Amino acid sequence: MSLDKTGIEELKNEFDKFVMDRCATNDRGEDELDAENADDEDIPNFVEELLKKLLAPAISGVSLTRIDIKRIGSEMDYSLPIKERNKMFKAMMRHMVSKSELQELFDVINKHIDGRLLIYKELGDTFPASKYIFDDYEIKIKNTQNMLDRIVRDFEEFDPNAESVIM
Repeated sequence: MSLDKTGIEELKNEFDKFVMDRCATNDRGEDELDAENADDEDIPNFVEELLKKLLAPAISGVSLTRIDIKRIGSEMDYSLPIKERNKMFKAMMRHMVSKSELQELFDVINKHIDGRLLIYKELGDTFPASKYIFDDYEIKIKNTQNMLDRIVRDFEEFDPNAESVIM
């Protein structure tokens, strides 16, 4: 079965129509628009550094995928559109104003990290010749979890409704 030039064009037009009708939507929620259009200034100062460390498996010992971040957001009752990992994480962090909210978020993140840690332990036990690799990841994961605890401990709460004081 061969297609001539007009057959290919018809197929292309039919596909484009299908994509426009079934895949592309303009019905986006306000939360998605807010998260997309918000400035980076709306996020706490430590988020950039946290992103560099938490999203890099070579540093944190675990790779948080887009789906992981979406699941973490869902557990926190945030509706996150699937985008780049750093944008998704920033959108989630944008609303952290209290130490208890940050602690709750980091507890959920730690739960996901602990799941990876169990996988690494099982792989290390199953493949003893490669155990040293997984042991290294375990150490990195523990350091990451300590970092998250330190961030919560050092987090300064602020009242968004308070008047600013200029000295």
